[in-house]
Amino acid sequence: MKYWRIKFLNSALILLSVTIFIGCNKAEYRMIDGFTQGTTYHIAHSDDKGVALDSLVEGILKNIDLSLSVYNKESLITKINNGEDLEVDSLFRNVFNRSYEIYKISGGLFDVSAAPLFNIWGFGFKNKMSITKERVDSAMQLTGMDKISIENSKVIRTISNITLNFNAIAQGYTADVIASEFEKLGIINYLIEVGGEIFCKGVNPKGKKWSVGIDRPVDGSMIQGEDLQDILLLSGGGLATSGNYRKFYEEDGQKYSHTINPLTGYPAKENILSATVTAPDAMTADAYATWFMVAGVEKAIEIIESDPTIEGYLVYSQGEAVKVYKSTGIKIR
Repeated sequence: MKYWRIKFLNSALILLSVTIFIGCNKAEYRMIDGFTQGTTYHIAHSDDKGVALDSLVEGILKNIDLSLSVYNKESLITKINNGEDLEVDSLFRNVFNRSYEIYKISGGLFDVSAAPLFNIWGFGFKNKMSITKERVDSAMQLTGMDKISIENSKVIRTISNITLNFNAIAQGYTADVIASEFEKLGIINYLIEVGGEIFCKGVNPKGKKWSVGIDRPVDGSMIQGEDLQDILLLSGGGLATSGNYRKFYEEDGQKYSHTINPLTGYPAKENILSATVTAPDAMTADAYATWFMVAGVEKAIEIIESDPTIEGYLVYSQGEAVKVYKSTGIKIR
């Protein structure tokens, strides 16, 4: 049996790892992998057309990187964050609009303008600062998607130096865009993983549903796939997992998680350890998994059970015990 060990990465979060199991038989499947948006990607697909799709995938990734990646100094989002007055493209608009929808649905708990908060806590692109109420309040003034909009293809700000970071949603969106192109070509079986966010369809080379292993959330564990919590079965739609056990620090006996609440400016103090979400598209799964880590297990369960389009697998602490919630639509191998 061949497998990939994949580390979930996201600028705001370092996510959990998965192991994607690929059965071995005579079916013709192609593999594509590489680096993009500061992380890795892995793709497996049935060879329905008898041609390599590497160039197609590389072209899509290049376009998305030039639009949405804050790791690229020449990208559209970087230039806009630096104050350049540029028209946005369709990739930028799609991600911005969906981010704003989820910002409103979540009551502000999912917020792609919250980079200043992650920076002061040491989970962004800058070293951790000495935390004071004044610094938090200052960062909060630059946070909130209600302060930014798109009008006539231009980004309009009510505060000049507010910035955007799509890393909590862009990798899921990337998987969706590649899947859409595969659909146009008639590719019937595929799994696309970008930075740990997944969109899949059909079956693996063994003719079975795709299997995705979710790591057990143990503080400080850095070896992906060494200790799996469960193996989920997928055959259509998006999946994303977010967690807080790999990226944190301790100071004066206090543990600080990288899950920052945009409404308070401080690390979320919830008992949820990891959130795995499946949805019709990977972009939604990506954003909801991030949202649930801030919202906490009780609210996450409420949302999952009220929305027939999503499913959830949550690992959380209850006293000294570790508990698991999984919705009825989650399938385990």
